[in-house]
Amino acid sequence: MKSAVIVFPGSNCDRDLAVGLEQVTGRKPAMVWHKDAELPEGVDFVGIPGGFSYGDYLRSGAMAARSPVMRAVADAASRGVPVIGICNGFQVLTEAGLLPGALMRNAGLSFVCRPVRLRVENSQSLFTSQYDSGEEVLFPVAHHDGNYQADEATLDRLEGEGRVAFRYLDQCNGSARNIAGIVNDAGNVLGLMPHPERAVEPAHGGTDGRRLFEGLFETVSA
Repeated sequence: MKSAVIVFPGSNCDRDLAVGLEQVTGRKPAMVWHKDAELPEGVDFVGIPGGFSYGDYLRSGAMAARSPVMRAVADAASRGVPVIGICNGFQVLTEAGLLPGALMRNAGLSFVCRPVRLRVENSQSLFTSQYDSGEEVLFPVAHHDGNYQADEATLDRLEGEGRVAFRYLDQCNGSARNIAGIVNDAGNVLGLMPHPERAVEPAHGGTDGRRLFEGLFETVSA
């Protein structure tokens, strides 16, 4: 699998994602700078990492969403290339219009940094094929603006179409309906606040995140 990790000024989880992808695929991903207008030729997967792109000025992810590389990411997504946005990457995807809704300040107005319990809501997506629906997993979170919100009609549509990928089992940040991650209508774009790339080897304290990348790798390489 030929993968690419987008790097913005202020990204601080790009290396985490790159290391996780290399461990699963055996191949280092291309690190793509935000000013680049194109992705590497033949890329099979794009990852938008966590961090604080552009220092979270204006709104988290709002400036990064207007970077030149995001036009290339949007084009790739429209062709069916899998794209994942983790934490700040989820914020970037909503700001870019690739996913519905918005990420707001945590309900408690404090930074949340701890492992959280999640339920896999849909095991039929590109990203969750190695999980069972209803399975409980443990991913770390580290965010201040992870409160996912959307209007009721959008929330109902996400639920009805099976596009909620992960849900918090415990109150984390005030997200509507405890939504932790969603996919787009085509199923090839996933945004989630928890960090699966920080749960890929035993030294991390758990490996529940590894199966997300393994399932994607198997699907893309088939």
